[in-house]
Amino acid sequence: MTATTPETGLTQRPSWKALQSHFGQIRGLHLRDLFSSDPGRGERMTAEGAGLFLDYSKNRVTDETLRLLRELANECGLRSRIDAMFSGEKINITENRAVLHVALRAPAGASIVVDGENVVPQVHAVLDKMASFSQRVRSGEWKGSAGTRIRNVINVGIGGSDLGPVMAYEALKHYSDRAMTFRFVYNVDGTDFAEAVQDLDAAETLFIISSKTFTTLETMTNAHSARQWLLSKLGNDESTIAKHFVAVSTNAREVAKFGIDTANMFGFWDWVGGRYSMDSAIGLSTMLAVGADGFRGMLDGFHQMDEHFRTTPFDRNLPALMGLLGVWYTDFFGAQTVAVLPYEQYLKRFPAYLQQLTMESNGKHVTLSGTAVDYATGPIYWGEPGTNGQHSFYQLIHQGTRLIPCDFIAFMKTLNPLGRHHDMLMANVFAQTEALAFGKTPEQVRAEGTPDWLAPHRVFEGNRPSNTILADELTPQALGKLVALYEHIVFTQGVIWQINSFDQWGVELGKVLAQRIIPELESAAAPALNHDTSTNNLIRRYRKLKA
Repeated sequence: MTATTPETGLTQRPSWKALQSHFGQIRGLHLRDLFSSDPGRGERMTAEGAGLFLDYSKNRVTDETLRLLRELANECGLRSRIDAMFSGEKINITENRAVLHVALRAPAGASIVVDGENVVPQVHAVLDKMASFSQRVRSGEWKGSAGTRIRNVINVGIGGSDLGPVMAYEALKHYSDRAMTFRFVYNVDGTDFAEAVQDLDAAETLFIISSKTFTTLETMTNAHSARQWLLSKLGNDESTIAKHFVAVSTNAREVAKFGIDTANMFGFWDWVGGRYSMDSAIGLSTMLAVGADGFRGMLDGFHQMDEHFRTTPFDRNLPALMGLLGVWYTDFFGAQTVAVLPYEQYLKRFPAYLQQLTMESNGKHVTLSGTAVDYATGPIYWGEPGTNGQHSFYQLIHQGTRLIPCDFIAFMKTLNPLGRHHDMLMANVFAQTEALAFGKTPEQVRAEGTPDWLAPHRVFEGNRPSNTILADELTPQALGKLVALYEHIVFTQGVIWQINSFDQWGVELGKVLAQRIIPELESAAAPALNHDTSTNNLIRRYRKLKA
């Protein structure tokens, strides 16, 4: 679709209207009734792909719902849009760019052409360069300026240059080199940097500065603080910079100006959006932590899910199924959020990572042709690892007034066997989805001997939908599969909603205004302010207290 291609209004499509009518017929159906009338539902409404198992039977859908949702996908051209993305078409129309995070994990012999050039060899050239560098650092061959090996790695970035690397490091910590310390600095709040370096030896510390343009305000502010810290610790010798800094960037001039040897600059491309970049050179810290083989294993997991999404019919296609179910709840039930609940402590940063992936992608209010949408897009994603959440926000999910679809993620094997722990963890996964779906009726509550006055407080309505995603074990490969699963859920929903999931103009305005306000806060003389009265007053108050 181009900027001038006419769109068929989503809500005017026959399948959408059929779904509206269908929703009116089944909205009152309870999951208890759906299961009791269909004894095989729990086995039938499952799908497997790329080593992941999805149980979607505890969703408020019938076979007819699923048929209509697939019809909607077909009417919206989901298959052709998938093909367009994988073939390198410039589907990011507002920036005239291809969308090719899938090329980052394509095998070496693949061909994906952008502007007449196969980009896959470029991708593998960068991967090979990363692997060589990673091996030198991990083996101790790369020495700091004092001749000591690197033991501390600090990734300096923000947004996609931080959230992916942090999440991947925490997720794959079991496989990381425990002789090395990894930290991540993203916040322009000086506390973030100060705490990151508080107990580190500068002579053993390597900074990775991740900024495509090498001009990002927060990243470069932290990068210059890192430079100053290192020089102050190592005798203010400018030549030490090259031994303690590398760059993930495309701006060789600024990288060299900073003092980084451009031989230690790792590039990526404008067809990789920041929130889709953790498997590019942005993942250099991940490769340093888990090694080149571990990183390539993660890429293989990504690619397996890519191929599943690209080739599998929608009735068995995990990202398509979950994406369509998300549309069903967002646009027909009016659900405003999705809870992602990994029952795996190593995935503690996974929900935070998904927040950028999903909300920066699909938090849009106009269609591809620039017309205002008249339906909901981009639900809020949130979550925490189980089982801690069960003792806090699960109360709202079970007995609150909001419908919150949930994705439960769990693994059949634990990486840290410890007595009964894993059986207890998995029991909670299965118990929570059962409780959410079926609840507890007033009759069941009273049968337990509960007094009538207390009974309403102990009733669980149930009928709260959930997906359960199971994998064998949390490996680098499994992590790649999970991330790609949600990337393609985002894509599916963006196609249905007729929006551009690959630009992010909404992050720009605040950054532009901040650049205007910074000198107003820092000037010696009181500046002439031309903001609204609230902002003017806040600036004056800050300047007064600062003085």
